[in-house]
Amino acid sequence: MTEFEIRRKIIELCLQMNATGLNQGTSGNISARFGNRMLITPSGIPYEQLHAEDIASMPINSSKLSWDGPCKPSSEWHFHRAILKNKPDLNAVIHTHSTFSTVLSIARESIPAVHYMIGAFGGNSVECAKYATFGTPELSKNIKKAMQERTACLLANHGMVAGGKDLDNAMWAAVELETLAKQYYYAKMAGNMVVLPDDEMENVLELFKGYGQKSKD
Repeated sequence: MTEFEIRRKIIELCLQMNATGLNQGTSGNISARFGNRMLITPSGIPYEQLHAEDIASMPINSSKLSWDGPCKPSSEWHFHRAILKNKPDLNAVIHTHSTFSTVLSIARESIPAVHYMIGAFGGNSVECAKYATFGTPELSKNIKKAMQERTACLLANHGMVAGGKDLDNAMWAAVELETLAKQYYYAKMAGNMVVLPDDEMENVLELFKGYGQKSKD
C-alpha cells in the first residue's frame, strides 16, 4: 500500500470500529508502519472529520515526541511506537475502549484459555497489563511485559490493544479479542467454566503456525 492508501485505510477502520460498537467517540486510536515511520491517528479529532493529511507521521526509532503533519498525534503514541519498534512482525496496532475488554480490565483480569482462539494471540492467555497513566512511558513498559510473546493485551482500568501483520489483520485481532472477552464474561456468569489445559494449548499454538491461506510460491 502507498502512504496515502494507508492513511485512508486508517480512517476507514476508525469509522468501522465506531460503527460496529468496538469503540466510542475518539477514545480509540490506530497506527500503521510505513517504512521506518509510524502513521497514527491524531488526538481528539472526530473520525468523521479526518482527512488523509491529518494522520500524523512519526519516526519509529526516535524516543522523542516529534511528528510531521498539521495535527498532534494520539496521546497514546508512546505505546504504539514501542510496540512497532519491539515487534517487527507487527505492522499495525489498534487500541480501543471496547466494552467487555474494558470491563475485564477494570477487574484487572487476564483472559485464560476458555476458548482455543486465545491461541491466535500467541499464548495460553491474554494478559492484563498493570495500570499506569495513559500516554506515559510507564504504560508502554507495562504493555511490553504483558505482550511478551503475544500480540495483544488488556490495559488495567483502560481497554485493550491488539496488533497485526497489517491493518486488516489488526482489526480482525481487535474484534476477536473483544469477542473472547465477552465470551469469558458470560461464561463466568454461567458457572462451571472449564479452562483448556496447557498441553492442549500447546497443540493449538502449533496448529496456528499453519493456520490460514499460504502462498503457493
